[in-house]
Amino acid sequence: MSEPILLTDRALIAVTGSDWRAFLQGLVSQDVETLQAGELRYGALLSPQGRVLFDLFLLGMDDGCLIDSPADGRDALMLRLKMYRLRAKVEITLDGRSVAALLEGPPGEGWLADPRLPALGWRGYGLAASGPLDAPLDTYEAHRLALGVTGPADWGSDRLYALEADLDLLHAIDFHKGCFIGQETASRMKRRGQIKSRTLPVLFDGPAPPPGTEVRAGEHRAGEVLSGMDGRALALLRLDRIEGGDLTADGRPLRVETPAWMDLAAV
Repeated sequence: MSEPILLTDRALIAVTGSDWRAFLQGLVSQDVETLQAGELRYGALLSPQGRVLFDLFLLGMDDGCLIDSPADGRDALMLRLKMYRLRAKVEITLDGRSVAALLEGPPGEGWLADPRLPALGWRGYGLAASGPLDAPLDTYEAHRLALGVTGPADWGSDRLYALEADLDLLHAIDFHKGCFIGQETASRMKRRGQIKSRTLPVLFDGPAPPPGTEVRAGEHRAGEVLSGMDGRALALLRLDRIEGGDLTADGRPLRVETPAWMDLAAV
């Protein structure tokens, strides 16, 4: 079994009260009406235009929901949730428990399967006292990049559409749940096949180009580099310009490596 990793870049918010389901159901991209206590689902809070603001793991509790969110955006998320609260009977509070990941099992008690991909392992909440959490966060980031899974470092805030960030392929969007913020744009892009760009892994030699570095296919712009580490990065790429073209970034050749879980022919 691998060492648990303390995810210091994640933090928790508790949403409780008699209206918590109806409140979140109209906001987030994932269905919470059927979320059971002890069940973990992945979702997002989008802008009205359908761009990603925050990704969210939603853990059902007996009296509400625990939201696993980016740590550096937790205060902004809390303010936004409170802005939408209006007269809903909900309490929105900070939760100080830790967030941890386990990449290889078998997991012990309290670990929950990552709802995005089986290869991402498990997530645990408040488990720091059960054993050492010594593996560095970079280990988790390298694993995420190797799988081609997007994260907050890729979409920033209000920058990428949810489908450009592959959130539909990572089970973050329930297209049958009804209205939520940004739903109209996400559903229209999915229904009409208007997904011109996707976030894909790229391979290269040496250090990653800085985020925002232009990716070119010959004389044409093909996209831009997002997050990365030595030899590997994620890039937002035009799907019509990555086939048969020699891709470069900052003068260096790049090679697209489509992950096994992503079927571009079907999207």
